[in-house]
Amino acid sequence: MAAGGGLPGLLPAQTQLEYALLDALTPQEKDNLVYQYLRKVDSWEQDLKVPDFGGDLEWLNTEGPISLYQDLCGKVVVLDFFTYCCINCIHLLPDLHALEHKYCDKDGLLVVGVHSAKFPNEKVLNNIKSAVLRYNITHPIVNDADATLWHELEVSCWPTLVILGPRGNMLFSLVGEGHKDQLFLFTSIALKFYKERGQITDNKIGIKLYKDSLPSSPLLFPGKVTVDNSGDRLVIADTGHHRILVVRKNGQILHTIGGPNSGRKDGRFSEAAFNSPQGVAIKNNIIYVADTENHLIRKIDLELEMVNTVAGIGIQGTDKEGGAKGEEQPISSPWDVIFGSSVSGTHEDDVLWIAMAGTHQVWALMLECGKLPKGSDLKKGTCLRFAGSGNEENRNNAYPHKAAFAQPSGLSLASEEPWNCIFVADSESSTVRTISLKDGAVKHLVGGERDPLNLFAFGDVDEAGINAKLQHPLGVTWDKKRKLLYVADSYNHKIKFVDPKMKNCATLAGTGEASNVVGSSLTQTTFNEPGGLCVEENGRLLYIADTNNHQIKVLDLETKIISMLPILCTEIFDVVDHPFIQNNKTANIPKLPKSAPNIQLPSLTVTPGQTLQFLLRLSLPANTKLTEEAPSSWFLTAEGNEWLLQGQNPSGEIEDISHQPLISLQLPSSCLSSEAVLSIKVCLYYCSKDSSACMMKGISFSQLLQIADTNQGSTAQ
Repeated sequence: MAAGGGLPGLLPAQTQLEYALLDALTPQEKDNLVYQYLRKVDSWEQDLKVPDFGGDLEWLNTEGPISLYQDLCGKVVVLDFFTYCCINCIHLLPDLHALEHKYCDKDGLLVVGVHSAKFPNEKVLNNIKSAVLRYNITHPIVNDADATLWHELEVSCWPTLVILGPRGNMLFSLVGEGHKDQLFLFTSIALKFYKERGQITDNKIGIKLYKDSLPSSPLLFPGKVTVDNSGDRLVIADTGHHRILVVRKNGQILHTIGGPNSGRKDGRFSEAAFNSPQGVAIKNNIIYVADTENHLIRKIDLELEMVNTVAGIGIQGTDKEGGAKGEEQPISSPWDVIFGSSVSGTHEDDVLWIAMAGTHQVWALMLECGKLPKGSDLKKGTCLRFAGSGNEENRNNAYPHKAAFAQPSGLSLASEEPWNCIFVADSESSTVRTISLKDGAVKHLVGGERDPLNLFAFGDVDEAGINAKLQHPLGVTWDKKRKLLYVADSYNHKIKFVDPKMKNCATLAGTGEASNVVGSSLTQTTFNEPGGLCVEENGRLLYIADTNNHQIKVLDLETKIISMLPILCTEIFDVVDHPFIQNNKTANIPKLPKSAPNIQLPSLTVTPGQTLQFLLRLSLPANTKLTEEAPSSWFLTAEGNEWLLQGQNPSGEIEDISHQPLISLQLPSSCLSSEAVLSIKVCLYYCSKDSSACMMKGISFSQLLQIADTNQGSTAQ
């Protein structure tokens, strides 16, 4: 007979099993022990039942809501209680991917992610959608925003796996990451046990992947961005496309390295592969990359056009001290990288500092021989922990190894006096901290609270020091010119600035709402979980990786104008695919950015044979001009009603903003339907008159045409 409900009811029996497994010597013994355990648990008078998912919960990756006792009856179900900010939850995903690769719903297994949010921002379905895409999760996800099931089962930790039998009966639980062998052992024996009893069904579950419904875009979840010392080149971690882009400041692509699929390969640019890269640092023609989900640090040589690995072994490490040669040293989810200088070094930028999110530490990779603060001589290539005990805490301490971080995700360096420190965006404690480059002392700057174990002290408050509140900040960058630190306050969808002298923290841009608006002022402009940012050497432009909006935003710190960086990858735009239209009507046209507004024009009643004229009246921001090198253009589309454009001129250039084109369209004399939507799309490339920044803006107008029967042949504007 089972004990009380929830996970505590499983604990006595499963603890006994786990002790027995420790003593088992062969795989056969382990299989037998789990089989005997299942016989015992299955024969309890009363199953340890899991309550069904609430009928009003939101689902992703499915055709509709799923019921545990209707749809999943006859399946072994793995419930993954997770929250998308948590690095340990991210570390578990490859194990679940591998399990799903081995068994599918027809074999009787289904994984269901139960999203139980830590931060308020993570309760919002759209934000979970972004995470599902970012981490390529393909199993059903339920948004249990109020953590109802979490509380019912008495779950206490992210991540927790609960394995259910075919009657919704609890069989096992696994807490934390790193239990892949047990996960595979428990599920395989459970499938065997219940198949022998005829209780497993092979019906398919209606899976409909969210990622299949999305339009393509030049960037996908860009995590970080950096700018070289000249200010002429940007390096973008195009995280969702698993690639690194090197672009000019007008957005023209110079190099594409890796992508579009994830992988792990050194070599020439055309064959190199990354897996969800994040942090990037550039000096001259060398780029270092935090190749996050490969658990590697990669080096890109732009002159030789080669990629090689300088730290990590390609699988997640658990070592919290390091000290081996880079390519022999296992590391865990590096999230950001910056250059720094060793204490005794004769070279500048001879250290690569690494935000090691997976072990909650800050590490160093020695690019030359040298010493770290309070450390001994180190050989070139050594990779080791610099600060952080490895415990997930918000603990400040004069001794760097006794201090503790909680998923450090962004780094920036202020080498000049009186700062002489590394700034750290410590995401899970919602703080910004500093590490002294004199002695390694770790201190608090803003956010969080005094109890080092409280990782729930988040909010959105512009104040000083501990009274300021942030929500999961992922990026920081130091503005030497103004002596200010900019912070990507990611889950508040804001960019903030901190004066480290007074410890004041205030909002620079963003409303706190997750959306994509370029407003007339910085505080009317919106972001969606910005993950990284950088300021150019001369202090003029701040580049922001607006991650969930799939774009880089450019903030001019002098004029306070914000714009979007166009990524100039043009592709053949085939206006129509229809038998009676010749395909020479194609134009080389860039995609409109996702942020392009779509304006619905009032419905128009028209007749066959009539000529419509559309006059564009677009204006540019003050002190800007059209970019000569990048042709601005307009084009027409009529999705599903391509006959509208038969024999027409579907596109043209815009050469002068003061002489905008009149776009004419003559309706065919025989119309194939009584209504159609015509889209007039415009793409403008423009730059500030001093050419310090170039932007791309897109806009689309939708014109609903109601087509009357009679033929009039007049002109309407």
